[in-house]
Amino acid sequence: MSDALREKPNAEPLPKSAGAGVIVNGRYLPPPVDKDGKQWVRTSAFIQASPQDLYAMWRDVEAIPLWQEQITAVTRTGDKTSHWVMKSGDKTLEWDSEILADEPGERIAWRSTGGDSDNAGEVIFETAPGGLGTVATVLQEFRMGKFASMWETIVGRNPKQAVIENLRHFKALAETGEIPRNQGQPHGPRGTVGGAKESLYGEKVETPPAMDRKAS
Repeated sequence: MSDALREKPNAEPLPKSAGAGVIVNGRYLPPPVDKDGKQWVRTSAFIQASPQDLYAMWRDVEAIPLWQEQITAVTRTGDKTSHWVMKSGDKTLEWDSEILADEPGERIAWRSTGGDSDNAGEVIFETAPGGLGTVATVLQEFRMGKFASMWETIVGRNPKQAVIENLRHFKALAETGEIPRNQGQPHGPRGTVGGAKESLYGEKVETPPAMDRKAS
């Protein structure tokens, strides 16, 4: 009798994992907690473009080097598979990736299947309130130790910060056809603190080329 009283046959079960589009009580669930060598990041951006156009832009994997940092080449190897090449300093990383979910105009989910990077993620495109623009939300998982993450922060860009910056690049390219850059701009001495922040936030990472998509 007491067990029956505790049962809730009409209650919806909570999701087992927090995907980019999982909403409970009107709010996105927070990304999973970093642990066991896994790191998670979620970020969103309002973009003045339609979900269909943004989906098509993200789905064009061979054009991804135009807006993702340090990705030098993506080669389509099948309808839902591709080969990625990334350069960070004098290091070259390569891996294969496959699309797990492909919902035109709404959602793309992917994972790496072998190589130097172990990652997975998804992006969802939702029409913004009033139908003016789109909210793009990315959730990505990286499998790496804390030391590896710290090292990447020092010598390049922490993976979490890279996801945030890449979505900013994606937004700029979608809205204007170009990505603002500050490389090469003169500035005075930054001192020890300024130099540390430069490394911490990856300011030395080269901005993607972002060729004008309309022109190309």
